[in-house]
Amino acid sequence: MQESSHMRTMKPSKMPTLMERAACIKKNLKQGLKKPYKDVIDVSWGDPQRAGMKPLTFVRQVLAACFYPQLLEGDNLPLDVKRRAQKLLKCCDGGSVGAYTNTPGISEIVENIAEFLNRRDGIPADPKYIWIHPGSQTSLTAILTLLVNREASPKCGVLMPVPGHSTTPLSLEALGGVVVPYFLDEDHGWELRVDELRRALVSARGVCQPVALYVINPGNPTGHVQSRKSMEEVIRFVAENKLFLLADEVYQSSIYDPEREFVSYKKLLWELGSPLAHTLELASFHSASKGLLGECGLRGGYVELLNMDPAIMPYIQQTFHLVTLSPVSGQIALDLMAKPPQPGDPSYPLYIQETESARSTLLDNVKRAQQVLNSLPAVSCQPIQGGAFAFPKLHLTDKAIRKAKEEGMQPDMFYCVRLLEETGLFVSPGCEYGQKEDTYHIRFCIMTPADVMEDLLKRLTTFHLQFMKAFA
Repeated sequence: MQESSHMRTMKPSKMPTLMERAACIKKNLKQGLKKPYKDVIDVSWGDPQRAGMKPLTFVRQVLAACFYPQLLEGDNLPLDVKRRAQKLLKCCDGGSVGAYTNTPGISEIVENIAEFLNRRDGIPADPKYIWIHPGSQTSLTAILTLLVNREASPKCGVLMPVPGHSTTPLSLEALGGVVVPYFLDEDHGWELRVDELRRALVSARGVCQPVALYVINPGNPTGHVQSRKSMEEVIRFVAENKLFLLADEVYQSSIYDPEREFVSYKKLLWELGSPLAHTLELASFHSASKGLLGECGLRGGYVELLNMDPAIMPYIQQTFHLVTLSPVSGQIALDLMAKPPQPGDPSYPLYIQETESARSTLLDNVKRAQQVLNSLPAVSCQPIQGGAFAFPKLHLTDKAIRKAKEEGMQPDMFYCVRLLEETGLFVSPGCEYGQKEDTYHIRFCIMTPADVMEDLLKRLTTFHLQFMKAFA
């Protein structure tokens, strides 16, 4: 098995990172240094609020009342906000968000997540198989800890998508596991193809023993939303090869293509019936950080386990006891995601207004981004069906590639460094997420206000035309 391009590009470098360069530029601008731009647009993260999106009023009002209960005594908060905050405080030991919680999370909030999953899938969810962690990535790492035996020979491997989430391969390698890369099909909208999974599995022979398959749906950074047919093929592949299925579904509420819908792996597994529905081991992940809620800084995510052998549940509980507790702020955010305001509640009209406005902005951003990107010379962008990012391909010239190598950088990193320094636009290079050899991409968050997206696309267009001219 060859080393993936992701692993090659994640090795330590003595050069300043893009983040360090961006921080330096921001500091210089504050100190009055003259640049061709007034500010840095940071769309390198999947962080809506970092990119300028506003938090939902209902969420912040409930949080405010929970953290400062004196607000409940006045008349400035809607009645349903007060009642929700009071109910949440009663669930906290000592009636305070400053108290420790149970390891799986506040039991009432875990039960509300189970009800949310029941409504989403039409399938009962058992609270005892749900754990809250400080972000979905922490949940995923906890599951990898259970799956990967550091002493095993050959080593344990996990099939992971390329391109894919940049942190997960690092977590696996830190645990002593091996990344088995499978490539998504860019020419077909970043589709996940089972024949590529089979190729990856064969490539692992003699190197490691694959124990799990990791999928991201909707895709990060690709924006692809899997079809039911694709998901069914994946499920049968996992069952055939006796793998554990890890389903990263954190962008499930962010679907932009009217021809696509989010279907959870749990729901489809259930629809396929016995024996798969009752035998295939599945861990699915979700978070309060993504989608319209966008509360990345509050740190709340969860994992739901399905079809686990009861004999190993004590080991799971023991492992999860070693994982950092999710802060109460993140648990509250998950509760508000699972049970938002309902028709008839005082907060409902404003909640609907804010969420529909945000959704409309994101739909416009997707259309505008795809239109501009695909109009630029030497750029192509596959349809953004869901998720938080655009991931366009750069068709760089030989001259640009040679110059990048002279500078000791990957070509798309070279592009991003020049883009940041010349325009103040901070995007991520595709080499950070893995990509096929001799292909180059950039990734940027599309969850921004409309004016930020227009400024972003204007800066990118101006720079790209100049860059391609300079390296023609």
